Amino acid sequence: MSVKSGRNIGVRDIRDLRGTVERDKAELGVFITTSRFTPDARKYVDQIEKKVVLIDGAMLADLMIEHGVGVAVVQTYAVKKIDVDYFDDEPFGAAVPTG
Repeated sequence: MSVKSGRNIGVRDIRDLRGTVERDKAELGVFITTSRFTPDARKYVDQIEKKVVLIDGAMLADLMIEHGVGVAVVQTYAVKKIDVDYFDDEPFGAAVPTG
């Protein structure tokens, strides 16, 4: 695993992780950054044999929210639906008698 922040991650950084993965005979490498991967870095990962997973800042934030890591609930919302049982046997939207 490699973690970096503050700058876009290029092919050289991915090669360094790949070398570590091969040297340690690992099945998988994971590269996490709070910034972004360059298009060339993403293309390189698609072409190499050893599996390397790239997690950029946007994906990291999504994963943190999804798994409740480092986040707090600020507000919740009630989602409501029509209770059809409330309206007797009249079709919803039927005219209401007047008078």
